[in-house]
Amino acid sequence: MSARLLLATANRKKLVELQRILDNALGAGGVELVGLGDFPDYPDVPETGLTFGENALIKAREGASRTGLPTVADDSGLAVDALNGMPGVFSARWAGGHGDDEANLELVLAQIGDVADEHRGGAFVCAAVLVLPNGREHLVEGKQRGQILRARRGTGGFGYDPIFLGEGQSRTNAELTARRSGRRQSSTRLSRRAAADVGGPLTVDRQPHESATRSRGRCCDCRSARTITGGPGSAHGANARTPDHDQAPPPVTRHR
Repeated sequence: MSARLLLATANRKKLVELQRILDNALGAGGVELVGLGDFPDYPDVPETGLTFGENALIKAREGASRTGLPTVADDSGLAVDALNGMPGVFSARWAGGHGDDEANLELVLAQIGDVADEHRGGAFVCAAVLVLPNGREHLVEGKQRGQILRARRGTGGFGYDPIFLGEGQSRTNAELTARRSGRRQSSTRLSRRAAADVGGPLTVDRQPHESATRSRGRCCDCRSARTITGGPGSAHGANARTPDHDQAPPPVTRHR
């Protein structure tokens, strides 16, 4: 019998993509993926976090609490060096209205219009979280570094793709196919890493673990992967401080 997994999104394209990744990582039929559209009257969940990881945790925790299913959620956006990492978690509503890609892109271009080319660096950042009903949480984060161009190039993709030139690319993400896009490759590799890392938690016992484990490694530009014991009310929950990646990490259990 396959395990059921909730992806905290109503985006059918995301569901199809993650199902494919899970099938490749865990075997076809190993996990049955469902989305928010399968749960009538599921409420909108405010994304009040100050980091991509916090927003992903908020959505995943809510899904696991409301449905009783293991839940995966993600959050992503553009971090511009000259804007001190903004728009960041506000990427989708940078110009004021949620999802206005055109206005968001034009505002970023205007804000860094006088910034020299050598200082127009940035990154697409993504965080993905798995929350189990027993309170165990697993987080992976990754990014694609690149340059913010002065004018848009290409008509594909979405969001800030037309002005983002990834490192090692000669074309913007909007000029590349989904398969060849550096941002898409980064997201896909991150999801594969997540699928491989969480495959065990989906099939092991459902009892809470007694200690937290943390693993570090590189997958494309994955910064970290960590498994956290306890939910929002625990020492590792919503009120816990997000570890500084520049500080020395605690003892780790490495995944090969």
